[in-house]
Amino acid sequence: MVKILTKEQYHILKEKGTELPFTGKYVHHKENGDYVCANCGNKLFSSDTKFDSKSGWPSFHSPKDKKSIDTKPDKSHFMLRTEVLCKKCKGHLGHVFEDGPKPTGLRYCINSAALDFKKKK
Repeated sequence: MVKILTKEQYHILKEKGTELPFTGKYVHHKENGDYVCANCGNKLFSSDTKFDSKSGWPSFHSPKDKKSIDTKPDKSHFMLRTEVLCKKCKGHLGHVFEDGPKPTGLRYCINSAALDFKKKK
């Protein structure tokens, strides 16, 4: 199911934009459940893997399932980073960095506007 996106969601998911740090609705979010793609509903991250990276964006040490995301090199903004995309709809989610906590050492830095949240029942 693909839904109508807000202007901000469209800019991030389809035009590879980003939200300003500390402005996203999930930066300090602490409920238990799953974070899903705001465009297609694909399960991306579990609240069990979320941590406070103090970066200004929701951060996770691993995806819900490695098959739910894609990554690719991103050479924009005169940097070399690894872009994170929704495997199902190819929407831009954010970037992954190698400065995260155990057990993976990774930090998936994801835009809140690219996510919806499904609370555990």
